[in-house]
Amino acid sequence: MTAKKATKSTGRQGRAAAPTGEEKSTTRSARAGVSFPVGRLARYLREGRYAERVGAGAPVYLAAVLEYLCAEILELSGNAARDNKKVRIIPRHIQLAIRNDEELSQLLSDVVIVSGGVLPNIHASLLPGAKKKGGKAGKKSAAKSASQEF
Repeated sequence: MTAKKATKSTGRQGRAAAPTGEEKSTTRSARAGVSFPVGRLARYLREGRYAERVGAGAPVYLAAVLEYLCAEILELSGNAARDNKKVRIIPRHIQLAIRNDEELSQLLSDVVIVSGGVLPNIHASLLPGAKKKGGKAGKKSAAKSASQEF
């Protein structure tokens, strides 16, 4: 009986094997020092037909910007979750984090976060103890005007 050596399949079909010897491939993400996939972003930029040509630095810059934005939103969302005595970030915490930050709110002004709710806000005129200014003179001028004031 001859015993055959079992070869392990890596599960990666159609991909080139890692170079043998001392040389080891380094991803562009590792070279750039970012966590986001630079190669994938480069592919999306090419296949998206945003421009005829895509420079080598464009996907690196894009990965760095996306990583920064995600880190910023996650940090603020984590703070919002901790303020609500929770350990898990839910869409409500992301909504509170974005809408309470001036720059993120401006950047994501057209974005609707599902299950995010709204910021707690009660108009000052609806609060108890808020008195209207004007007295008697204000009532006379209000009666003369045809428009209503809300």
